[in-house]
Amino acid sequence: MPTALVTGATAGIGAEFARQLAEQGSDLVLVARDAARLESARTTLADRYGVAVSVLPADLTTDDGCAAVAARVGQDDEPIDVLVNNAGSGMYQLFGEADLVDEERQLDLNVRAVLRLTHAAVRAMTPRASGRIINISSVSAFVPRGGNATYAASKAWVTLFSEALSVQLAGSGVSVTAVCPGFTHTEFHERAHADMSHVPDRMWLDAATVVSEGLADAARGKPVSVPSRQYKTLVAAARAVPRPLLRRIMARRAF
Repeated sequence: MPTALVTGATAGIGAEFARQLAEQGSDLVLVARDAARLESARTTLADRYGVAVSVLPADLTTDDGCAAVAARVGQDDEPIDVLVNNAGSGMYQLFGEADLVDEERQLDLNVRAVLRLTHAAVRAMTPRASGRIINISSVSAFVPRGGNATYAASKAWVTLFSEALSVQLAGSGVSVTAVCPGFTHTEFHERAHADMSHVPDRMWLDAATVVSEGLADAARGKPVSVPSRQYKTLVAAARAVPRPLLRRIMARRAF
């Protein structure tokens, strides 16, 4: 039975990855900061799906937290077959107005933690010639979002990093996929204290759809997965539009 490790596993997209992977028969290692929520998730998933679930409380913005999770990813005696780097944060504040420490914490979680855990996974999975790495990015990776510059840049890094690794690891038995959802109904925007009332209903996705499409694309070995037809269309348009025009368009956008 395969084992999947999911970061940010107690809410939103991470919780849905854990649920769908358990439904598919994977044992789980759940990672998040909140030990109480982790234990609740462990009990629910183990009881509902009959899989083995262990928990690893860790703050991935810290060296100790990253080191603990990377060590678990790298264990040879209890191998991780699927790594889902889902933990992430965003701030809906103009760059220069937000505190620098908060900007740095966002990069620590969105970039540095992904780098460290993926490094551990590549080192562990490549000798076995098998494994799957799924990095949660965002459609923000494809556009210059003036109101959320650091977040957009961090997700651009995640997407290109994943795509580059998929080139490096081609034929190795290890696949890497960046899953790039658009606006999704989770706790994410609430935690960022963001007013999202201006976003049209048609632009919202549910976590179950994001995860099912992301898992299907990862199983097919796609380097970049953009769930939903509407966001596939938007990303294709963003890639086709000349950058000066795209910047002008984004300057007029409310999101």
